[in-house]
Amino acid sequence: MNHYDLLLLGAGHAHLGVLRRWALNERPPGRIALLSPTPEAWYSGMLPGLLAGRFAAADCQVELQPLCRAAKVELIVEQAVGLTAAQRRVKLGDGRTLEASWLSLNVGAEVARPPQQGEAMHLLAVKPFAEFLAGWHSWQAEPQPLAILGGGAAGVELALALAERVPALALFCAEALLAGHAAGLRLRALGHLRQRRVQVREHCPISGIAGDCLLSGDKPVWRGTRLLLASGAQALPWPAQSGLDCDEGGFVRIAASLQSLSHPQIFAVGDCASLPGARKSGVYSVRQAPVLAANLNAVLRGLPLRAYRPQRQSLALLATGDGGALLGWREWSAGGQFCGRWKDYLDCGFIRRHRLSG
Repeated sequence: MNHYDLLLLGAGHAHLGVLRRWALNERPPGRIALLSPTPEAWYSGMLPGLLAGRFAAADCQVELQPLCRAAKVELIVEQAVGLTAAQRRVKLGDGRTLEASWLSLNVGAEVARPPQQGEAMHLLAVKPFAEFLAGWHSWQAEPQPLAILGGGAAGVELALALAERVPALALFCAEALLAGHAAGLRLRALGHLRQRRVQVREHCPISGIAGDCLLSGDKPVWRGTRLLLASGAQALPWPAQSGLDCDEGGFVRIAASLQSLSHPQIFAVGDCASLPGARKSGVYSVRQAPVLAANLNAVLRGLPLRAYRPQRQSLALLATGDGGALLGWREWSAGGQFCGRWKDYLDCGFIRRHRLSG
């Protein structure tokens, strides 16, 4: 039987939080399943520490089967490749089709890629994490100069984690480094990158790749054969093709209840969703979890829904690759080993909270 009362698509931070709450408390009635392309969920906040050699891969993962068992939720390990929103019908990569009375999407997004001519430059996107780690492991066998595309938190953390592991490293930012963050955090990050001899190119958007050259406009700005993509989020193609109301980028428009504006029986959270004030960041996805858990319980029990209100400010903690971290809060910034220990405490705490057995 392929019909469910509720189908959770994707094992993002919000769905992990939902499952944890259901494991610790009574879950809603009905047949519920989690669909995930892998049997484990990676925690993105610990990836820089993993690359810097401070964590093992197992430290950064949550095994889904024990968590689903504890929450009394069926786990289906397969990729979603299509959706018919009106019928809430999900097409899987193996050809199967699942249907549900209610759907919740926490499927994330892809990493944006510049247009490429030729195959001289090898591209490696930071997501999906398992594929990224396999690719990076093969690159490490023969270190070569590396460019990183993306001047946000992910690009900075990756540059600091990898600078000592490659002969030369360049970081390209379409805007200022860490645009939107506190000025003090930006200056601290620039100082650390300078100490690691990372070439930072701000206000240098990459328009394309020609052979082994990165182009900004028509101008070559870097030459090499390895490019790591940590740039902005790009929507998966199938939500916009499903009939769901999406924004101009292909992200699902949602209301404060986290329901689709066009199909209220479908919820969407995290990077795949579009809600004014909610940034595409794991911090916001984690904060959506309690509201999503309450509202999924409400629709299955016929109870009133809650509203999610994005926080106006979020704490930034950026790993510096040496056990330390940079901290930014509003216009205030700090850095050092104490911040690194705090970040480790928060990150490892997230993993511990979701490692439940049932």
